[in-house]
Amino acid sequence: MMGHTIDTPITRAQRTVYHYLITLCVACILTWLAACTAENSSNTAGSTVDDAALLALVKAAGLTGDPTRGRSLPSIDDPKAQLGKQLFFTQGLGGDSDSACVTCHHPALGGGDNLSLSIGVGAEIPELLGPGRHHDSVAIHFDGGPTVPRNAPTTFNIAMWDEALFLDGRVESLGKTLGMNGGDGSGIRTPDSDFGVADPNAGATLVAAQSRFPVTSPEEMRGFSFEAGNSNDAVRASLASKLTNAQGWGAEFTVAFGDPTITYDRIADAIAEYERSQIFVNSPWKAFVEGDVDAIGESAKRGAMKFFTSIEAGGADCVSCHSGDFFTDEKYHVLATPQIGRGKGDDNGILSNDDFGRFRETGLAADKYRFRTPTLLNVEVTGPWGHAGAYASLEGVVRHMLNPAEAVANYDFSQLDPNAQAGDMLTNTQFALDQLEANRVANVSGVHRDVEFTDDDVTDLVDFLKTLTDPCVKDRGCLAPWIPDASDVDPDGLRLHAIDHTGALL
Repeated sequence: MMGHTIDTPITRAQRTVYHYLITLCVACILTWLAACTAENSSNTAGSTVDDAALLALVKAAGLTGDPTRGRSLPSIDDPKAQLGKQLFFTQGLGGDSDSACVTCHHPALGGGDNLSLSIGVGAEIPELLGPGRHHDSVAIHFDGGPTVPRNAPTTFNIAMWDEALFLDGRVESLGKTLGMNGGDGSGIRTPDSDFGVADPNAGATLVAAQSRFPVTSPEEMRGFSFEAGNSNDAVRASLASKLTNAQGWGAEFTVAFGDPTITYDRIADAIAEYERSQIFVNSPWKAFVEGDVDAIGESAKRGAMKFFTSIEAGGADCVSCHSGDFFTDEKYHVLATPQIGRGKGDDNGILSNDDFGRFRETGLAADKYRFRTPTLLNVEVTGPWGHAGAYASLEGVVRHMLNPAEAVANYDFSQLDPNAQAGDMLTNTQFALDQLEANRVANVSGVHRDVEFTDDDVTDLVDFLKTLTDPCVKDRGCLAPWIPDASDVDPDGLRLHAIDHTGALL
C-alpha cells in the first residue's frame, strides 16, 4: 500500500542502531558539558601542563636548577664550620648568657625560629624555642609581646646572597660586579660604617660581616646591661675576652685557626663558615629542571606556569622579582605586608612604631616601605612570612602577593600569637599600601602589580613553592650534622640545649 512502511526485520535492526547512536551521542555531549562546567568552575583544575613548554619558560628565565653552580662553599665538616657550630649554640656570646645565635635560627625550625617576631633576651624559658617562647614579665621593656621588630630570616642557603643581608640591606657589597662569595674587593658596608663606605673590619664575606651584629643588639643577644652605652667594637672585644676566660675555647680555636688566640674577627669568621655550610638545594624542582619531568606533580606544574608567565599572558609574573635559581633579584620592593610588632620606631605622622624598611638605610623617599626580596628556596619551612612575620601560612602570603590591598582588608588576626602587638597594624600598613599605589601611579620601574586569580591558582602556586623544598630540611636526622649532640665538646658549659613547647629536644 502506498505510504505504508513495512516493519521488516531489517528496519527494526536499523532502528536499534539509530537509537544506540543517538544515546551514545547524548552521553558524549553530556560528558563534554560536565567537563566544560568543571573546567570553568575551577579554572585550571585537572589540566595537564606541557612539560616542554614549562621547561622552555624556565630556560628562558635563565634557570639551570642548581643555584650553587660556580660557587666555592664550605662543608659542615670543615674545622672552621665545626667551631662555628659550637659558637652558634653557645649562650656565652649573649651578654647575659641567656641567648645564642641559635635562639632565633635553629636548623630544625627552618633556619629561623618559627615565630612571627623573635624573642631574644629575657625569655621566660631561654631553652624553649619556637611557639611558646615568651618574654619574661620581669624582663626589661616587657610589654607582653615579642621584642625583636622584624621576622628572623632563615640561615639556610645564606651563602648564596651576593648583594646584601638583612631585610633592609644594611650589610651590603659595594662592588658593581659581585663576586660569588659576597664581594669583589670593593668592600662591604655595615652599620659600623657610613652608607656607601666600606667597613674595614667587615670580614671576607657578607655572612662574616652579618655575624658581627646580632651580638650588639640589646633585644637579640647583648641585653640591656652588658657593655651598656659602649660601642659595638667594645661589645665584641668583651665577648671575645669572655670566651678566652672560659678556658675551654682555646683548644677549639687552635684546631680551626692554628693557635688559641680568640678575637671577635675569628668568632665571626667561624660562625659565618658554619652558616655558609647550610646548603639545602636538592629539591624536586631542581630535579625537574634537570630533566626529571615526573619529579613534581600537575598542580605544581600549573603553579610554575603561573609563576613564570607574564601578567599580560595570564600569569602572575612572580619571576620578575623571584628570579634565577636562588629565586630572588636581591632588590627592594614595596609589598605592604602587614606591619605588626614593635616596629622600628619610624614616625609616619600618626604613629611612631612603623618600619620604613630600606629608607632607613638610604634616606631616599623612593625606598620607603621597601624590603629585600626573599629567596623562595625551602620557603615551605621558613615561615611565618613577611618582614614582620604576619602570615602564618603559605596560602596567606601567596594571596597577599597576588593582591596586597585585598589581603590586608581580609586579614585574619587569629593567625597571630595572642601576645603579638597588632593593634596598630591596619593604620601602619595603610601607609605602605598608599606608597605602593603611589608607585603604581608613577609607573615606578618594577612596581608590584595586582594579579587576577582563583582559589585554584593559589593552590597551584603553593604546590609549586613546596617543590622548592630540599627534603633534608624536614628531616631531623638529615639536619643532625648542623646540631651539636651529647658527644660534642661544650667548651664553656653554656650550650643552648633547645627544646620545643612540649619539652622535647629540637
